[in-house]
Formats: sequence, structure tokens, C-alpha cells
Amino acid sequence: MRRISIALILSVSFLAALSPQPKKRVAILTFDYATVQSNVAAIFGSNQDIGKGIADLLVDRFVNGGVYSVIERKALDAIMKEQNFSNSDRADANTAAKLVRILGVDAIVIGSITQFGRDDKGTKVGGGGFGGITGRYGIGGVGHKEAKAVVNITARIINVETGEILASATGQGASERSGTTLLGGGGNYGNGGGGGIDMSSSNFGQTIIGEAVNQAVTSVARQLETSASALPTHIVHIDGLVADASGDTLILNVGAKSGLKVGDRLEVSRPIRPIKDPATGKVIRMIESKLGEVTITEVEQSSSVGKYSGSGQVKVGDAVKN
Repeated sequence: MRRISIALILSVSFLAALSPQPKKRVAILTFDYATVQSNVAAIFGSNQDIGKGIADLLVDRFVNGGVYSVIERKALDAIMKEQNFSNSDRADANTAAKLVRILGVDAIVIGSITQFGRDDKGTKVGGGGFGGITGRYGIGGVGHKEAKAVVNITARIINVETGEILASATGQGASERSGTTLLGGGGNYGNGGGGGIDMSSSNFGQTIIGEAVNQAVTSVARQLETSASALPTHIVHIDGLVADASGDTLILNVGAKSGLKVGDRLEVSRPIRPIKDPATGKVIRMIESKLGEVTITEVEQSSSVGKYSGSGQVKVGDAVKN
């Protein structure tokens, strides 16, 4: 009997170790690039938000790596816009952590681009340094016999509850070619429409500055993926109401802003009787009757749609929670 018990314990432990652990959910903010903004304008002929481009590349690396679950860019951008999140807040750990806490993520990634352009030690372009039209080292600039692009980025994983830095990484990328400019070898690097660059395009990736960017981002992604176990698990508390009930389809007044996502299952209940504090008269607890469950199928910022299953008939005003 003892042998069987020991074998059973070992089997259960082995199966538990093999069972997949839930991925840590992170949000990646647009990287700060204030220190290299003049270089960016010189390379591309105008200022471009390379911070967003590099953040998007890091999102791709994380998604393909499968270590983290990454919140979609639309949901993040909507929160940033709603809260008037300025460019100067990008690298501030405490400000960023407080802002995205409502997204229900386990951590956020913030970062800075500290070098972007030519490794110009003792080098002058066109005999005039980097100033003026003839000195630009991007479009319309003077080609250099030996062009070398260097990109440095730093990234930090931040605890959304405390603002504590959980992990940091620094990535560097470099590419060098003869007889070309920093944008040489890539053809059309832009998106062809709104004047912005598409850093995820193959055309941009083939330029030497694009090669340096991809090397730096890949290096940072690999370093941060090894730190996944250090991230705390953030428990999302959902507390909402049924806004519409039609058959087994429910519309709720909570959505992505509250941390809700497709596939989540919530309990549906009906408030029966409030319990009040005899000293203050405040409601301290609500007696509820469980009706069933709703599985979320669609999510927007402030609302969601789900499929209901249960024995009770749901009506507007019933409570939903996890």
C-alpha cells in the first residue's frame, strides 16, 4: 500500500510539473527616444517615432517567443490617450506602472533608445560633420565609403503594483557595409502612406540601420524572457453588471479596461439582501444567489459580450465577477 501511495504522489507531482503554467501578461510601452531625436531626423529626413516602432518589434518577439502574453496595441493606445500619457512619461517607472495597472497586466516593459545612427568616432560625412543638407547621413545625404550603423536600447520590466524594477536588459546591434548610407540596401523603407516608417517591414530590415535595430531588439527580448519567473502574478478583480440579456447572449458593462479578455469565465449572480454595519449603516456584504456562468467571446474597452450557461434566468442589473 505504501509503495502505491508513493508512486501515486510521484505521478501527481510529475504531471503537475508537466502541466503548462499560465503566461505572465505584460504591456509594452512606446520606448523613449528623446536623446537620439536629432539623429532620427537626420537619417530619415524628418522626425519619426522610432520608439513606437521598436516597441512593436519587441511585441512581435514576445509573441513569437511564447513566454509572455502581450496586451494588444489598440487597448494600450486607448488607455494612453484617455489618460493623457505624454511622451515624457514613457521612461518613468512609477507613472507608467500606475497608469497601466487598470489593464490587469502582471508587469509592464518600458525602455529607452540611447544610440541610433552612425558610429561616428572621428568620422565626418561630406567634410561637414552632421549639420546641413550635405551633412545628412540619410536620404539625400552623402554616401560613406564605410557606413556603420549602431543601435543601443535599454528595457526594464516594472512591477505595476509597486513600480519596482524586476529585470533590466541592454541590447546593442551593429551593421557595416561599404559604399552605402545607413539606409542603403533596403529600397523603400517606409509605409508609403502617412509618412511614417514601418520598422517591421522587410525593406527596412534590409537596411543597415534596420539590421542593427533588429539585432538590438532580439537581444533585449531574449534577456527579458529569461526573467519571466521573477514576475508576480497579478490577479484581476472583475466586478460588473449585466447591461443586456438576450437568450444566452449577455452584454456586460466591463471590458478590456478592467482587464477582461476573450475566454475569461465569470460568475453571474443576483443580489438578494445587503448586510449593513450596525455601527455605521454602511453595506459590508451582499448576500447573492448564483445563477450561472458567462464565457467572454468579445471584448471592447468598456463592454464585453459573453455566452451564458446556467439554470437561472438572467436580467439586466445582475452581477458578474470572477
